[in-house]
Amino acid sequence: MTIHTIKTEDQHVHGSFSKEYEPILSVNSGDTIRFNSLDIGWGYSSSKGVERKRYQSREQESTWGHPIIGPIRVNGAKPGMTLEIKINDLVPGWYGWNCAGGKMNWHNEQLGLTDVEELTLNWELDRVKQVAKTEINNQPFSVPLQPFLGLMSNAPSEEGVHSTIPPRYFGGNIDCKELVRGSSLFLPIAVDGALFSAGDGHALQGDGEVSGQAIECPMDLVDLTLIVHDNLTLSSPRANTPVGWITFGFHEDLNVAMVMALEEMITFIQEHYNVSKPEATALASVVVDLRITQIVNQVKGVHAVLPHGAIR
Repeated sequence: MTIHTIKTEDQHVHGSFSKEYEPILSVNSGDTIRFNSLDIGWGYSSSKGVERKRYQSREQESTWGHPIIGPIRVNGAKPGMTLEIKINDLVPGWYGWNCAGGKMNWHNEQLGLTDVEELTLNWELDRVKQVAKTEINNQPFSVPLQPFLGLMSNAPSEEGVHSTIPPRYFGGNIDCKELVRGSSLFLPIAVDGALFSAGDGHALQGDGEVSGQAIECPMDLVDLTLIVHDNLTLSSPRANTPVGWITFGFHEDLNVAMVMALEEMITFIQEHYNVSKPEATALASVVVDLRITQIVNQVKGVHAVLPHGAIR
């Protein structure tokens, strides 16, 4: 198997999805890709004191999107198959930030934060102590690091150019904090070659991503292995993480997103334990957790978690 290192350059970065985009690289199933990712502001600084360099999308989109590396063609990938993304390593950069308030959106309206000045917390990431540090009114705060990629995606089968903001059946801006090092994300393949892209580094996020942002950070290293499964067909993303198996639902209505995630988990339990749908639902009721992935990406996300070893 081959390890491919991708250099961060404008011609390797884009901010939207399309099945028409030319791949920057072709790999075989089982190959590994390594790259560093940009911060959400399309910039990157390698260390404190080094000037932050700004990048531009090679596609020159007219509207903002997440800076993502790709697309990468996986040889042999066909619609109806599944792409497994093994997350081997994630090393966050030295800085990050998140904001709250000051913007017109539904959650700020509900919280009464649309008319206040936008607050930005700048975080310094200490990878030795595994903490992120900031100050509020000269008072220091620290939180533990739990880095993950907010966005991993194949290309959609639909025509046209598509925003990176809402997650969809082919992946995208899932923003699930459980997708840490040691996880595998399984995405439906909708087009020949899969056309995989990734980015949107996060140093830490709570379920819900309630201000609209996690600690948004660049990644100094993203190490992923791409594996095509020709005998597995999925209709939505699925993941195997250190905490358990996860299924997802995405919809404008949180209730519908919940049902989508639950239906996928019930199907998973039926397949793996050879039980009926009512039996799988009864088992799910005593061991499966439903969590709000995020509420701020145009559609809401719910993930259902089946802890490892919960059913024996």
